[in-house]
Amino acid sequence: MKAIVQDAYGTADLLELRDIDRPVPRDDEVLVEVRAAGVGPEVWHLMTGRPYVARVALGLRKPKNPVRGWDGAGRVEAVGAKVTEFKPGDEIFGNCEGSFAQYARAKAAKIALKPANLTFEQAVALPVSGMTALQALSGKGRPQPGQKVLVIGASGGVGCYAVQLAAMYGAEVTGVCGPTGADFVRSQGASHVIDYTREDITDGPHRYDVIVDNAGLRPLPVLRRALTPRGTLVIVGGEGGTDFFGGMSRGLRAVMLSPFIGQNLGNLISVARREDLLTLKELAEQDKIAPAIDRTYPLAEAADAIRHLEKGHPRGKIVLTI
Repeated sequence: MKAIVQDAYGTADLLELRDIDRPVPRDDEVLVEVRAAGVGPEVWHLMTGRPYVARVALGLRKPKNPVRGWDGAGRVEAVGAKVTEFKPGDEIFGNCEGSFAQYARAKAAKIALKPANLTFEQAVALPVSGMTALQALSGKGRPQPGQKVLVIGASGGVGCYAVQLAAMYGAEVTGVCGPTGADFVRSQGASHVIDYTREDITDGPHRYDVIVDNAGLRPLPVLRRALTPRGTLVIVGGEGGTDFFGGMSRGLRAVMLSPFIGQNLGNLISVARREDLLTLKELAEQDKIAPAIDRTYPLAEAADAIRHLEKGHPRGKIVLTI
């Protein structure tokens, strides 16, 4: 099969389209004929091996799995001996590690049947980004009707779903983005937009009940000043920071400080779960959320897709077609 392979950590220049053996699913896995794959920050982290602390799981000297990709959508080709939820021919979406390929393995617990009203390209824009936004706005982070929510990085893959979900919950949403993203962010459901090149999130009288920070650049004291005294901050992922720890140190400081103050400060590392995929499927089929695709690339141009991601400010998700 054709696959995008990487033998060492580094830049997109190291990605190669090669012929390799088709994977064989384990007992709790399915083999997916991949039709589309998502390109997001998680793929960049896999490619670069940064932050370095992540290499404990990814492989210390080189990637354990040389095939890039994290989420996928396609048809089930074969099922493992213990899989009863899926059968060959089912159209699925979810976590398919190594999805930059014609075939990939996927754990049955981390995939779900594709939303019936979405194409493969649209469906693959949901798993990582949609689940992250859904988990960020759950629990203490779930806004109540009428509350004010600030989404930082609102034009990106996670941010656009956070805006949609917060608006669906009845919140008054403000999105933070660059000067070219304002119309897109409003189209996702934001009532207000802050252009971070012209104003700061602490400018003006507004304070927010919930802040979802996808960008990883603002210091914790700045974020706290934008929160209400009892507000909730959700720092998403580990963007920004140092090469070794990335933005994880900022998230750790937030978690350690939270018990001693009135504000609820948290850090989210999203986890692929079928129940969340089923929630996203239901919301998509009810037209309550809609995938946003920045642009698509063929599999052979995966390196160009990641370079486009690195330039910053994609409006929604970048997708590979296979």
